[in-house]
Amino acid sequence: MIDSIIQFVLDTIEYLGYFGIFILMAIESSILPLPSEIVMIPAGYLAFQGKMNMVLAIMAGTFGSLAGALCNYYIAIKLGRIFVTKYGKYFFMKESSLEKTEKFFNRHGEISTFIGRLIPVVRHYISLPAGLARMSLARFCIFTLLGAGIWVSILSFFGYYLGVTFGDSSALNIEEIANAFGKGQKDSMQLGIKQDMRIIGIYTLLGVFIVGCVYVIWWKFFRKKDSKDV
Repeated sequence: MIDSIIQFVLDTIEYLGYFGIFILMAIESSILPLPSEIVMIPAGYLAFQGKMNMVLAIMAGTFGSLAGALCNYYIAIKLGRIFVTKYGKYFFMKESSLEKTEKFFNRHGEISTFIGRLIPVVRHYISLPAGLARMSLARFCIFTLLGAGIWVSILSFFGYYLGVTFGDSSALNIEEIANAFGKGQKDSMQLGIKQDMRIIGIYTLLGVFIVGCVYVIWWKFFRKKDSKDV
């Protein structure tokens, strides 16, 4: 199954180019299980080979992520409250939880949307509570673009880095890179690529943690103080 998905991704990028990246990242940004690694890392490698422009690839991936996030956002706005009202009790969800979600996103929607785009799994679902809380569309778009842009850039430049590292070695190609994130048996090169990506993921999460801590300190000691003064 995963091999078929990888081949579908590679074929889409090959035949549709930047528009293919846009579509694939829109799918990835929804709740469907399409890893962004098998889209943007090969795109970065193709940029190294001169077959794509890095800036255009990053823009296609970033705006594709926004498109997918907006789909989830509007689904949550249109159907989320109805779902919770009718079926929430079967999933241990109460209408009161909607009020808490709204209050939370009114206060912390920007930072939640931003860092949510940088956290595995969370990036697929962060748009849903934002929609449920009816977060401002403009704020949602801005902070989705910021978070998605950083993540897409990280993956793209990692793909470019692989090209610089291995040069024109025939041992590395776009299929080798994509298959490093599949479930089949991997060679040493693919294992190395996956290990490097884990390290990048750890540093990204560390950055998210630092940003979160700074925000909490700012909110607790400065934003609250400003609110009291008003």
